[in-house]
Amino acid sequence: MDFAFFAIAGAAVTFAGISKGGFGSGAAFAAAAILALVVEPAMALGIMLPLLMLIDFATLKPYWGRWRWADARLLVLAGVPGVLLGALFYAWANADTLRLIIGGIALLFVAWQMAGRAGLIKAAKRPIPAWGGVVAGLVAGFTSFISHAGGPAAAVYLLSRNPSKTEYQASTVLVFWLINIVKVIPYGFMGIFTLETLKLDLMLAPFALLGAWLGVKAHFLIGERVFFALTYVLLTVTGAKLVWDGLT
Repeated sequence: MDFAFFAIAGAAVTFAGISKGGFGSGAAFAAAAILALVVEPAMALGIMLPLLMLIDFATLKPYWGRWRWADARLLVLAGVPGVLLGALFYAWANADTLRLIIGGIALLFVAWQMAGRAGLIKAAKRPIPAWGGVVAGLVAGFTSFISHAGGPAAAVYLLSRNPSKTEYQASTVLVFWLINIVKVIPYGFMGIFTLETLKLDLMLAPFALLGAWLGVKAHFLIGERVFFALTYVLLTVTGAKLVWDGLT
């Protein structure tokens, strides 16, 4: 754990804070993907969960009570069995499989976003019904467990409900604050948390808080286009490298 590690990890954690704090958390999983380039994927997941929870806690107050409670509750309730499915998959997967999954999710996220902006994927003309929310919650819980990448699945459902920008942001903060709390128990039992990762969390916590503060400020000052343009490039490079490493 040298200077290069902390330079990469600090930047990644700050980015996660900005994403979760101001832009719906959809791209915050990039931090875990970046860390998986320099440490084992399991260690990257273990490092990031307490930091993501810290970011969630830090960003709850600015958005408190602004969420859409019915939609958020449905996603959380469906997300719990998704977390359990993720734990079962994790117990089976090896490090290279996790690299492939994390890298593949990163590339799919970029492809989905770009297709949507190009008009190839149309937003739902009507609100997605409750059963669609259950599916979205299951997928969000599963992908959140194995890569901290539950944001896109939750976004599909939430955005179909036509929330305001702040309602959407507040709902995602609440949903993943609760889902991350659920993940703590299996992460602990499965050894994803270690004394070493917790020590690193203490050292990286200031970066998480800085990112969360910057994200809340950016939510009201900066448009999403600039932020996600950088995110797409970052995730494409990172995802491709992880997929390559997983295959080779």
